[in-house]
Amino acid sequence: MESGPAIFAGSAFTLFGGALLAWTAMRLRHREPVALGVNPVASATLAGLASAGALVLAAWCFARA
Repeated sequence: MESGPAIFAGSAFTLFGGALLAWTAMRLRHREPVALGVNPVASATLAGLASAGALVLAAWCFARA
C-alpha cells in the first residue's frame, strides 16, 4: 500500500527529468537559447543539472517502492 505514492512520485520525476533533458538537448542542437537573456552555458548547465537531479530522485523513489 505504501509503494503506490513512491511509484507515482518516481513516475512524475522520470517524466519531468526526461522531458527537460530532451527539451534542453533539442534547444542546444538547434543552437537556440535555453533561457532568454542568460549566459547560454550557464542556462544549459543548470537545466542539465535540474534534469539529472529529477532523474536521480526518480531512481531513489523507485528504489524505495
